[in-house]
Parts: sequence; C-alpha cells; structure tokens
Amino acid sequence: MVRFLLARPIAVFMTFLALMVFSFIVFRTLPISLLPPIDVPQIVVKVSYPNASPEAIEQNVLRNIREGLITLNGLEDMDSKAGSEVGTIRLTFDYSTQMELAYIDVNEKIDRIANSLPEGIARPEVIRINTSDIPVARVQVVPKEGIDEIEVSLLAENVLKKRIEQLPGVSLVDINGKKERIITVEPKEADIRALGMTQENLISAIQAGNTELPGVSVKDGQFRYYLRLATRVDNPTDIESLPVSAPSGAIVPLSKLATVSYQSKEMLGYHLFGAQEALVITVHKQAAAKMNELIPELKDALELFKEDYPQVDFELTQDQSNLLNAAISNLQTSLLFGGIFAFGVLFLFMKDYRLPLIIGVSLPSSLLISFLVFYFFNISINIISLSGLALGIGMLIDNAIIVLDNITRKREAGLSLFESCVQGVDEVMSALISSVLTTLSVFVPLVFLSGISGALFFDQAVAVAAILSVSLAVAFILLPMLYFLFFSKSKKVEDREEGKFFSGVLKIYEKGYETVFGNRKAALLFFVILIPLGLAISLILPSEGLPKIDKLDSTLDINWNEPISAIENKDRVVALMREMKGAYLQAESDIGVRQFLLFDGENSIQQSLLYFLFSSESQKEEQVAKLKAYLDSNYPNADYQIGDAPNAFDQLFNSSLPYYEVRWKDLAAKEPVSEEKMGPWLSQFPTSDWERGPGLEKESSVIFTLKAEKLATYRISVEQIQSQLQKLFGSYLITDIRRFGEVTPVRLKEPQDRFEDLLRNTEIAASDSAYYTLGEFVDFHYDAHYKNVTADKTGIYQSVYVTTDDPHALQSQFFQWGNDKNLGISMVGQYFKDQENIQQLVGILLISVLLLYFILAAQFESFIQPLIVVLTLPLGIGGAFLVILLAGSSLNVMSAIGLVVMLGIMVNDAILKIDTINRLRKEYVESPDVSPVDALELALHRAGQIRLKPILMTSITTILALIPIIFSAGLGADLQRPLVYSVIGGLTIGTLTALYFVPLAYWFFVSKKKLEKA
Repeated sequence: MVRFLLARPIAVFMTFLALMVFSFIVFRTLPISLLPPIDVPQIVVKVSYPNASPEAIEQNVLRNIREGLITLNGLEDMDSKAGSEVGTIRLTFDYSTQMELAYIDVNEKIDRIANSLPEGIARPEVIRINTSDIPVARVQVVPKEGIDEIEVSLLAENVLKKRIEQLPGVSLVDINGKKERIITVEPKEADIRALGMTQENLISAIQAGNTELPGVSVKDGQFRYYLRLATRVDNPTDIESLPVSAPSGAIVPLSKLATVSYQSKEMLGYHLFGAQEALVITVHKQAAAKMNELIPELKDALELFKEDYPQVDFELTQDQSNLLNAAISNLQTSLLFGGIFAFGVLFLFMKDYRLPLIIGVSLPSSLLISFLVFYFFNISINIISLSGLALGIGMLIDNAIIVLDNITRKREAGLSLFESCVQGVDEVMSALISSVLTTLSVFVPLVFLSGISGALFFDQAVAVAAILSVSLAVAFILLPMLYFLFFSKSKKVEDREEGKFFSGVLKIYEKGYETVFGNRKAALLFFVILIPLGLAISLILPSEGLPKIDKLDSTLDINWNEPISAIENKDRVVALMREMKGAYLQAESDIGVRQFLLFDGENSIQQSLLYFLFSSESQKEEQVAKLKAYLDSNYPNADYQIGDAPNAFDQLFNSSLPYYEVRWKDLAAKEPVSEEKMGPWLSQFPTSDWERGPGLEKESSVIFTLKAEKLATYRISVEQIQSQLQKLFGSYLITDIRRFGEVTPVRLKEPQDRFEDLLRNTEIAASDSAYYTLGEFVDFHYDAHYKNVTADKTGIYQSVYVTTDDPHALQSQFFQWGNDKNLGISMVGQYFKDQENIQQLVGILLISVLLLYFILAAQFESFIQPLIVVLTLPLGIGGAFLVILLAGSSLNVMSAIGLVVMLGIMVNDAILKIDTINRLRKEYVESPDVSPVDALELALHRAGQIRLKPILMTSITTILALIPIIFSAGLGADLQRPLVYSVIGGLTIGTLTALYFVPLAYWFFVSKKKLEKA
C-alpha cells in the first residue's frame, strides 16, 4: 500500500489537501461549549399552593401526582418533598431513557391529573434538567438611585429579555428579582360600619365594575358588532369612583369607604448586587452555539444597554466561558511549546532541520482532519473532547518520531530513498496499529460506564479514536511522502555517525545495560520489588474528583432556621454585606423564593445564597473567616455552608443525594411518626453520628382552633370566619385587571399589626346585626411541627443522614432498630452509587486489560510476550504516583487522564521494542555463525540501541512541552497540573526503568531449554 501511494505523491497530496479544506469548513461550523450537551435523566415537578401546610400539600397534591406518574417508562426513583406553600417531586430515570419523550409523557400525565388537584392551584411546573441549562453568564441590572424598581422590572421583562434572546446562540433568558405592581384596597372600617355595610359590599362593587361580556355580539342588518362593557376599570382612580350601595339605599362612592392605590406586590424573594436591590438575568446558550462567540456578543449588547438605558447600571458576573478559554489556551500553549521543543529535540537528535518541519506539518494537519470525525459523530468542541485531543497528541508525536527515525535508519543502512520510505513504514506498521488498538482498548470500554461518566467518556473516546486513527493515516501515508519530497533533491550523502549529544546518551545507556545484564537476577528482583512499592504510593495519596483549583470566588448558602419574612431575610443579608465593608470585587445574593423558570432546587423564604468574588486567595480566606465568626455570634440557629463557587463541572457532578441516608416508614399508619414518639426512638438509634433528614426538620407555627360551640350560639358560619381570616392573613384577591396580556391584581391590603392584636380588634357581624371580636371565636397556640413531609414511590418516609466513617457496617443494627419499632427500613445515598461505579469500573478495566492482551497476543503470535508489555505499566504508574506525591498533588480526574496519556506512550515503546527484538532474532538466527542463544543476546542489545533514540525523543518532547504548564498561573494551569505531573513522572521514572526492564523480562520469559535444543 505504501509503495503504491508513494508512487503517486500528487494524488496523495491532493487527497490530504481536500480533507483539510473540508475539515476547515466543518471546524468553523462545530458548536463550541463548556460541556457536551448531556441529558441528565431527571425531571422536577414543582407545585405552588399558597397558604397551605406541608401536610395539606402532601395529601391533596403530591400524593395524587406521584400515583399518576408511577407508571412512567424507565422511571428508576421518585422522591417528593412538601414544605410550606411549595412542593417538589424529583423523578430519576434510567440513562437509556429518551428524555424528550419522558418530558412529554410527564406533561401529559400532569394534564390528566390536573382535574383532581385542589381548585385554584396553578398547574404544576415540569422542569427538565440538561447541561445546557447551566447559565453561561449572569447580567446584573441595578436601578440607579431614585429610579422606580417596578419600571426597571418591566424594562427587564419586556425589553432587555427580548433583546438578549435575539442574540445568536441564546436559547433562554431567565430573570430573578422582578417586582410586580398591584392595586391595593384598604377599607376604612369605621366608615363602612357607620353606613351599616361590610367589606363584602366593597368587594362586590369592584368585581361588578370589572366584569366582561366574553363572546357576546349583536346583529345590525348585515353587520355584526361585538359588545364590550363600558364599566371596566383600569386604574385606582376608576376603582375609587365606583358606586357602592348601602343597605339604606344610599349610593356612596368607593373612595369614601376605602383608600385605593398602586403598590408593589409583597415579595417572597429578592436579588441583591452588593448591598443594593437589583435584578439578575441569566443567559443560557443553545446546544449548537459557540460559547466563545456568544459571550463577546453579550458584552457588546451590555455596552449598548448602558447607552440606551442610562437610568440602570449593568454588570456581567459568573462568566462560565473562562473555563473553556482556559482549556483552549492550554491546548494552544501545548501545541506551541510542543512544536518548538519537538523541533529542538529532533534537531538535537537527528541533526537535520527538515525532520522537525515534516512533524510541524503533520501535527496541525492531523488535528484539523480529526474535526471531520467530530462532525460525523455530532460532537461539539468542549473541555471533554479537547482533553481527548490532548491525549492523542502525545501518541501522534510518538508515531511521527518512530516512522521518521525508522526511515532515516533505513537510509543509513544504504537503501535508496524510495525503498527507505517504503520499508521504514512497513517495518513498524503492524506494531503502530497494535499500539493504537491497545490505547483504544483502554478508552472505548469506558463509554459503557453508567451515568454521566459514561456519557462524558463518549466524547473523549471519540476524540481519542479520531486523532489516533488520523495519526496512523498521516504516519503511514503523509509522512513518507513528505520525507520523500523533502529529501529527493538532497545530494548530501547520509552521515552515518551519530551526533555528539546522542553518542553521549548511548554510552550512558550501554553502561546501564552492562550493569543490569551483568546482574540479571538481582536486577529482576529490584524491578519486582519496585512494582508493588510504586503502586503502594497510591494508598497514601489523597483522592478527589477534580483537582483543587485556586478559585477567587466563594458561595455562602444560609438557612436561617427561623420563621422570618423575605424582608427580614433581605435585611439580614444587607447587614452581613455591610459588615464586610466592601472587601470583595463582586457580590450578589438570591434571597428567599427564586423566580427562575429553570430553578430546580428548594424554594424557601428562609434561605439565601450569596456569591462573592475576591481579589486574592488571602483576602478570600480572611473574609470567609469573618463571615463564619459573624454568623456564629449573631445567628447561632442558622445552618450555613461556605464553599468554592460551583462551576459547570461542579454543578454537573455534584450529587444532590446524601452520602448515607437511613429511611423508615411507619408500617401501621401512612403518616409521619409524631415528634413525641420520634424523640425517644432516635435516642436509641445505633449510632450518635447522625443528622436529621428533611422529614425530621422542625419549625415553629401558629395553630388556630375555631370554637364551634360559640359559633353555633351566635349563629356565625364557619365560612364567615374562614373568609375573615383569609382577608386578614392571606392575599385576598378581589379581581384582575387585564390589558393586552398585562395583568394587574386588585387585592385587599393586609393589615401589618401583630396577629394577636388583629384577632382582638377585628369585629365580625352576627345574624342579629351585632358585632363581636374575632378573638372570641378563634383560639391559637404556638407549636413546633415538621417542616417538610418527604415521600418516595411507596409513600411517606422519615430519615436521618448517617455521618459515621463506615455507616454500612451498622446495616444490621439499623434493621434491628426498625423491627423493634414496627418500621420498614431502607438505605439510600451516594455511598451505594459509588460502590456500583467502582464495581463497574473494575469490571471495565479488567475487560480493557483482556482486550489489550488479546491484541498483543495476536500481534506477537505469543501468549507470554504480551505479559512483558502489561508488566511495564505498573513501573510507569509508580513513577507517576511518586511525582504526584512529591509535588503535593492528588489522584483526580486530570491525573487519571495523564496516566492514560503516559501509558499510551509507554505501551507504544514496549510494543515496538518487543517487535524489533523479534525481527532481529529472526535475522540473526538465519546466520550460520550465530547460535540461538547469541542471537537472543544480540537482538536484545541491538533492539535497545535502535529504539533508544525514538523513546528518548518522544519522552523528552512530551515532557518539555508540558513543563510550562507547571509554572503557569490561572484556572487552566490549575486544572492541567496533575495531568502534567502524571505524564512527567511516568515518562521519566517509568521510561528509564522500562528501557532495561523490557529486554530483561524478555530474556527471562524465553525458554532456555528450547534455545539449547535449537
């Protein structure tokens, strides 16, 4: 094949040129995003039921929805939580479920259930979770002093939102912190009573003044006219002019009986930028959009907004494109330094400037053609696929160096240029194909990991397969052609002398070789001890998901654990901000209930989430310590968590599951176990290391009891009392004024007095027209009740989070504790997910090793020689672990990727070395003067010399290309540093040991009896 293609250089050149042109066109259309668009198999159903208790929401709403959704296809788990006024159901599906269809299915079932839900409740919201739902940036909209906040809310909703949605690549714009205008009616109780009227007269007058005649029309000859009542009201003045008829028959304008005015609707949540009230607009990108193009467009739009709307300040915060830019700049840096160092190292070893130039052409062309594969597999350019390309670049350089070195060696042996190119490629072709297949055998099975890990590995596996396949095509076709073209006009006779530098390196290698083979058993024993020692280092290495990144931002998540209003919550956050005295670059807070459409977390008036961006790591540590001290001294009841601000990675990988949760259900009753029983039972729980789950958290409440006997005596109906209580303590809606899609509610103004005073002072009319105070018919007392009611597929449960070191060891005691109290016990949590993932990973790695062994056995036609390759891997891994330990790093996702890169290169070198030994043995055995034993010795020695140069060139080039990352600063460098430590450790210690271990192991594995017989 090589001979055929090399004889047609123009055809080959034009084919590659066409591929590169197509690749360039495709590259420009590929979407660029932070993460692949993964469907997280979860759907959240949110319910809002104003003025309802957790028990009422569970019994009347959530239970009906759960029963209706239980038959969904692919449903794995279902958890619900009912709190005050809100409820959520989280549905978890199998990863093979098509989430588009599941989303439609859930909505259809919700529509069917809607009729069985309480009257007046809004349709439950259905939220589908996707990685593209993570906002790419947040726009702060801050009204300047004296500007009406309601007008700014209307500007954000009606103008800014639509202008941002028009930007190319934006899929959704979400807003939090909006204020709504309502019309309030404040009755003048004394005047109403003096005229013998009640609040009902006012309410009826307003409702009558805002009625419509929908669909009523009159016919006038051949024309038809639709009727519209002229009595409709538009503003407070219209309402005040409405007539109200008194029982005496007098007509009184409503302005005499009540004060009507525009007011801001009571807020259940706020957004602050710094210590100032603001709105926040979150921007979400389309899956196919390019993030690096979208963010500059957004920044340009903000500059226009500043000119068009001077009454408002704009600021961009939490820009997620920084992570992607860091990854892209890292790849560019690696390519730049890789190219420079590859040129320098190749020139040093090969004494010719043309060879580095050939690699300089092949490297970018391989990368570019790889993007063609991205296009056909529908893969975006993201951090995961870029890391796959970074993995492949090491192997790509390795393949190029091996092919060029072998062609050069053939020329030095006296073959013609054409034959050198053909034989140089043919000789290493099978070995290089095997090495690529072995690398893929490690990667491809990882696609079958369940969960998000498997979905992410798909992109990485395709990227690695793309660049390795392309690198083989380039190494076998483009490189020999370029070599032939570059050297065809050279009249210079090949210098067979090695350069001074490599000659010195070769002498050092020879001395080491003599030492090792002079003490073969001792050397083998040394390597055998070295393998477990290297692997044992992993036991003392800390492990984590992503490497520790020096982040300058931080979040504070607070639950005040007190029944406070949203205004009090805001005041506390403002006081906390002032305490910090502006010692931050940026700060924003989402307080109370959030208005985001895509917010799938728990909405509670008592909660706040604060975000801070600091100027330095030291300032961050100092301010975090101040925050802790302030909260501990001023709000001892508050639960809070301070941590690094989550980026898109954290939001994707962080599980909402507790680590180990013990759940129980009362087998005798379908309701939560009362606190009176639960307290003593929990004191007998098998371990003292536990925290209350959501179903055991308590909060204070006021319980009203109606005095039925008194109501009957005075002939006052229960409905009358309930109506009066709703007017006093609920948001009593009189009517809605609708104008072209804009809805303005008209509500009774809630009194701001304490509820005890309102019960004492509010009077209610009895059937005898006498007035009595409301407090005579209503009793109240304070009580602590469960804050939430939690349930799963099988019904209501309560739970505790076990925090002991080895919770699963107490499993039998948990069951015994439950049996004694007639409770059904079950255990759930991240612990079980982790165990399942580890079992899967071990199984997949075993499959990978088996595949690797099968490929090598087929390559070498031997069952024993593949074991030599497999045994070199622990040497590299041990070297990587040692450098990670010395550098103070940890085992994490990035160091694992680094291990795979390094093992790919090491396997490549080991395969080629064994392949060369096998080939040389055949050559030497054919000579009548050389015995089989001598042939083996000669082959081992000569193969070491031949392979030394490419091994060293690959290792040194890769190490030098990566070293700049160690000394770089910034997010990208922090992320990539563990990868660099793994590669450098493996390629220095691992390569040095493998240089001698492979020939030594080969010598021991070959049967000496067979050699003597031969």
